[in-house]
Amino acid sequence: MTAAQTRPRTASRVAAVQALFQAEQREQNVETVMQEFIRHRLGDPPGAGGFAEGRVPEAEVALFARLLRAAGTLQEAVDRDIADALPTEWPLLRLDAVLRALLRAAVTELLATDGPPARVVINEYLDIAHGFFSGEEPGLVNGVLNHIAHLRRSGEFSPPR
Repeated sequence: MTAAQTRPRTASRVAAVQALFQAEQREQNVETVMQEFIRHRLGDPPGAGGFAEGRVPEAEVALFARLLRAAGTLQEAVDRDIADALPTEWPLLRLDAVLRALLRAAVTELLATDGPPARVVINEYLDIAHGFFSGEEPGLVNGVLNHIAHLRRSGEFSPPR
């Protein structure tokens, strides 16, 4: 995740994906996981191993917390949007847990009306997907996020000519 190491907002998004994954796997609420990450995994104290030790050294705590809180609040709507964008033979729970966490973080950010432009969100999460996956998963991420962005933020895309 070298891009995240030099880009604090990307690092925040990586941390959000990791936290959403942990919340689902451990069946913990998002607020509990968020507090744990803020205390133990964000920032890089002297002598810590950074990403290699599971830390996210450059993350912006405010963006991370905002993403996690929104993901917790909007999970039903987020999951519905993702499920609607997936092929019918691929229900949400069939996806890899990391991929599911990544899509949840990305769609949460797409649903925020005061966030960055949709294209920025899509590019950020595509970069993150490439950091986690080397197969077809980034293509799936691109397709799902483009579909949802065009539905939820249609005003940001020019009409076809």
